[in-house]
Amino acid sequence: SVLVTGTTALVRNTAYQIEEYGFEFPYQNITGILNNVDFIHVSNEVPFYSECPPAVPVRPEMRFCSNPGYIEVFEGMGVDIVELTGNHLLDWGPDAFLETLKTYELHGIEYYGGGENNEIAKEPLMIEHNGNKIAFVGCNVTGPENNWATDERPGALKCNLDEMADIISELRAQDINPIFTFQHFEFNTFKAVSQMQEDFWKIAKAGAVIVSGSQAHYPHGVDFVDSSFIHYGLGNFLFDQMYTYWGMATVDIHYFYDNQYINTDQIAIINENYGQPRIMTD
Repeated sequence: SVLVTGTTALVRNTAYQIEEYGFEFPYQNITGILNNVDFIHVSNEVPFYSECPPAVPVRPEMRFCSNPGYIEVFEGMGVDIVELTGNHLLDWGPDAFLETLKTYELHGIEYYGGGENNEIAKEPLMIEHNGNKIAFVGCNVTGPENNWATDERPGALKCNLDEMADIISELRAQDINPIFTFQHFEFNTFKAVSQMQEDFWKIAKAGAVIVSGSQAHYPHGVDFVDSSFIHYGLGNFLFDQMYTYWGMATVDIHYFYDNQYINTDQIAIINENYGQPRIMTD
């Protein structure tokens, strides 16, 4: 079982709440989900940076970073995999991003969709469990340009969908199940726009068994291409947007058996207290 989640950013009001109530604050109401899956994915959109300004008082600016100590949030959750396609990862420059990579490595958390350079960012993250072979692949459509990795600069992987489709096809030829995650354009609508559909379908047709949108702050719908499951955007996971539909989301648990993707359980969550999700009631 693989838990895939939406946008995470331990900043602004969420960071303030962590300072006030501790590292368990963001996830304390969803431990029942976290404790019953084999792998946990988060798309953390911001760097851990030792020179990040204090979280108290609240910093409303859109130049994001987190105190490296907040890695304890991921440790407590049991996060295994971090997606590095977010568009705020270079807000504080390459050094902060490289410090972030070292922080993950120090804590045994694997990552994909970004890296020290373009070639490393392209590499799928392979996991194997009970005979199930899975590869995480991801890329960033939207930029900004200084957020993308180059041959000399670290960052998120810029999407070249033809290249991504080739990587997915090669993985499927090796009997590996690709999970592909997008940092795509953000739309405040349930229905996926045609540009999203075209890109998500292209990756699904190449052989990705799951295609998931990590960019969405507003929850989107689902789709199917043959036996592939598409979720255009899950919505916010750990972030301080909590009003109307920006506070509503799902977390998706994908199940694999005998090296085949067999099912998905979508669990509806609602965000309260500026970054504290709980399972929705009936």
